[in-house]
Amino acid sequence: MTNHWIDIKNADSVLIIGSNAAEHHPVAFKWIMKAKDNGAVLMHVDPKFSRTSARCDFHVPLRSGTDIPFLGGMVNYILENGCYHKDYVNNYTDAAFVVGDGYAFEDGLFSGFNAEARKYDKSLWAKAKGADGGPVIDPTHQNPRCVINLMKDHYSRYTLKNVSDITGVSQENLLKVYKNFCATGRPDKAGTILYALGWTQHTVGVQNIRLSSLVQLLLGNIGIAGGGINALRGEPNVQGSTDHALLYNNIPGYHGTPQAPWQTLAEYNKANTPVTTLPNSANWWGNRPKYVASLLKGWFGDAATPENDFCYGLLPKLEPGEDYSYMYIMDKIYNNKIKGGFIMGVNPMNSFPNTNKMRTALDNLDWLVCSEIHNSETTDNWMRPGVDPKTKKTEVFLLPSAHRIEKAGTISNSGRWLQWFDKAVEPGGEARNFADVVVPLFNTIRTMYKQEGGVLPEPIMKMHWTDKYDPEEWARRINGFFWADTKVGDKTYKRGQLVPTFGVLKDDGTTSSLNWIYTGSWTEEDGNKSRRRDPSQTPLQANIGLFPNWSWCWPLNRRILYNRASVDVNGKPFNPKRVVIEWDGTKWVGDVPDGPWPPMSDPKGKLPFIMVKDGHSQFYGPGPADGPFPEHYEPAETPLASHPFSKQLSSPVYKYHKSPMDQIAPPADPRYPIVLTTYSLTEHWCGGGETRNVPNLLETEPQLYVEMSHELAKEKGIKNGDGVLLESARGKCEAIAMVTVRIRPFTIMGKTVHLVGMPFAFGWTTPKCGDSTNRLTVGAYDPNTTIPESKACCVNLHKADKLTEIG
Repeated sequence: MTNHWIDIKNADSVLIIGSNAAEHHPVAFKWIMKAKDNGAVLMHVDPKFSRTSARCDFHVPLRSGTDIPFLGGMVNYILENGCYHKDYVNNYTDAAFVVGDGYAFEDGLFSGFNAEARKYDKSLWAKAKGADGGPVIDPTHQNPRCVINLMKDHYSRYTLKNVSDITGVSQENLLKVYKNFCATGRPDKAGTILYALGWTQHTVGVQNIRLSSLVQLLLGNIGIAGGGINALRGEPNVQGSTDHALLYNNIPGYHGTPQAPWQTLAEYNKANTPVTTLPNSANWWGNRPKYVASLLKGWFGDAATPENDFCYGLLPKLEPGEDYSYMYIMDKIYNNKIKGGFIMGVNPMNSFPNTNKMRTALDNLDWLVCSEIHNSETTDNWMRPGVDPKTKKTEVFLLPSAHRIEKAGTISNSGRWLQWFDKAVEPGGEARNFADVVVPLFNTIRTMYKQEGGVLPEPIMKMHWTDKYDPEEWARRINGFFWADTKVGDKTYKRGQLVPTFGVLKDDGTTSSLNWIYTGSWTEEDGNKSRRRDPSQTPLQANIGLFPNWSWCWPLNRRILYNRASVDVNGKPFNPKRVVIEWDGTKWVGDVPDGPWPPMSDPKGKLPFIMVKDGHSQFYGPGPADGPFPEHYEPAETPLASHPFSKQLSSPVYKYHKSPMDQIAPPADPRYPIVLTTYSLTEHWCGGGETRNVPNLLETEPQLYVEMSHELAKEKGIKNGDGVLLESARGKCEAIAMVTVRIRPFTIMGKTVHLVGMPFAFGWTTPKCGDSTNRLTVGAYDPNTTIPESKACCVNLHKADKLTEIG
């Protein structure tokens, strides 16, 4: 989240899209209701009516997979009607930047497309450069290749009619949303966009979110109270897991993983450290060498020296262009390229798409280690229904895991708040938390290397490690230490003392930090700030509910990111009624400012978007694999043969695998005319592996069901409560029919398209509840993140004569 949970109450307009916040974030939803109490308009855009819809001023149903046309129409509406925040756009965005001659867009394809490789040459999308190598900027916007002019032209196709035809949303409802939300494009108004997996789990997931940034930047809604683009995470510590590099393409602190061409630290830094020519750009990533050197020092301690590149050479390097995500790992297992592995904290045999392939793949492992609280569809894959356990070779080691209340440590919530939780009780029996599994295992490996030798011992033996896991020790290591006596201001820190802020991290080996964005979370002066539970605020902070002394927030306890965009060039708040920060003549007051510099009117001032090389937020983004402007593409499986925006039906660069079990139905396949979307339940957490073992929760939601409209049920001869057999190009699934008005048919380009919805919280290890919905979902992935398109695929269904999986 660019903002935080409490800040939602400051919004004048709340657009919930790709999320069912009331059911999936019921506690946090109180802040949405607080906004409504304060007069905000609440809008829910979602394929089905839910408890969220019931609490909103209006619900707008749209066909799953058409969020880009919906928002593209809003961009067109903003630009056509001139209802954008002109001071904000002109001063803080790249609207006036000129795009180079290599960029073009024609009939659904951007320039540089290689059809054989299914990739773009993104170098053609670069912005124009002047004689000094810096950006070409035309503040008059007269140049037709100014970003704002290209954006206006790109979204001119997203007319109300075209958007209505493809989304199934009436033009009346489109205008209702557009007018209400775009009313926040004034200095004294704020609008927030709340999204969840309903946006991300698409082959255009990244571009869904990118397009929301175009809307919010046009309206001046980034950096302000009640604004932002706010991701509603699916579990408490998802933010922390991404901060600390759960994904293969990052190392902690959002640095790119080293790649084979970057064999030295200097090569890595050159490839990953941006340089700007604009004197008023902070270009904060220019500090990356300090943060990476401090990370390496944290990993390797005294063994990391300037002379040996801080042990950078000991790090594994990715091959450029190779995908090491979990879906590609599963494909390698399917193709017998991996012999064994660890699966901890996830139940892929239930939660991953195309589950039949996943389960078949896992049979190929020689050995598997799982650490779980309960048996799951993954731990027990070898004895799933329909297979003979004697024929499955995989040796499975199931280690009992501690519950979250049986361990101490921090979580980082969606709002980036770092909060410490103490251990409530000791784990029962032989159960251990994950760290007490991994640390002894690593120590055993180190002992074996020491006693027996082995190939490439240096990365293992030179690690700055610990004999026993202590969460407080690791929290301090994440913050970082001085490795030499250092003077900061008028204070001298000794070797071994904690670093107070990432502003003093260095690239010479005298500092360490396992994650620079967390530096300052545990200091010599204040101790463990994640333990803080002090609700005190200044009157200015209390006006918007910052609560700066409650826990700690990265970076530097800043509660609203890019908050210097909430003021004009003189440092005066755009909205004096909801002040985030304000320049009092000598310093910033309110939230921790996004950089210490004076306002932009001062020659020493810096632009507010400090994480962007040239300091301006970006409407035009040449980084994504699928284009610098978000463009509508149909899901990989679609009931349509064409759409009104171009001749390119689906994304030309989405990822997929080729195997007999990776079937994707062709467009408008009459065998599978119905759109399926999936979702979570309040009563079952994620895939239900934990909550299905809680009797009262299972009693509340005991079985897999499929929600369908009365019109589809009548067409198929199905009544409420009937057994239903669903089928996709990949498999079959049984469910109980829930015939409801919460889902309705869509009229898409003149024809009726039905949509059904199913939760994914059930699996065969729980008797009589049914098996995974993901037996139906498609193995098609976003080209940037490889997230699966779990929210839109095509199926058919009919009344079942007899159910075998649901009693």
